[in-house]
Amino acid sequence: MGFTEELRNWNYEQRCQAAVKALEKNRFTALYCANKEAAIDYILKEAAEAETIGFGGSRTVADLGIQDQLAAMGKVLHDHNNPGLINLEEKIKVMMRQLTSDLFLASANALTLSGNIINVDGNGNRVAAMIFGPKKVILVVGRNKLVDGVDEGIKRIKAYAAPLAAKRLNIDVPCAKTGFCMDCNSPGRICTITVILERKPRLSDIRVLVVNEEMGF
Repeated sequence: MGFTEELRNWNYEQRCQAAVKALEKNRFTALYCANKEAAIDYILKEAAEAETIGFGGSRTVADLGIQDQLAAMGKVLHDHNNPGLINLEEKIKVMMRQLTSDLFLASANALTLSGNIINVDGNGNRVAAMIFGPKKVILVVGRNKLVDGVDEGIKRIKAYAAPLAAKRLNIDVPCAKTGFCMDCNSPGRICTITVILERKPRLSDIRVLVVNEEMGF
């Protein structure tokens, strides 16, 4: 690792640690992870007592590559992006099961240095499961999603994350073709719901792993 990269990692570590402290102040359980391997270890330990595990469609969580390990542990996985699901009705049934899973795994679209968690959804199933229902929620957030404030976070989501998500999911919306937010009114628009968690919901157990690596988008 060169000196420039060492400096960048040091700077990101300070930002990650600041976000962790702010999350803890906002009553979330938060943990700094130096790399994704540390995040994987934490999730596998927390999953030990869970029978059912829901997945919120996160590219970050998918990149961890832990689904096979969880399946090998005998866990029942609720993943609405499973290629074996052939129609929307089946996908919705899985989304409903995620709401009452023992453990729900997802990410955040942006995380402010003051400890606000920002998400933008199309259907609302992901944010619904984050807020209330599962016994435990773990959000894995890469350093690339850290922002200074809510306005910057929403701008980041609309300008960068949403077009990539629409392209990944092959959704027929303008940003999937142009790469830019067009503030569309398309039926398939994926930016219909914005949720900002300013404090931990009273009845929910939410853990946030802030990882000093670029993960997801």
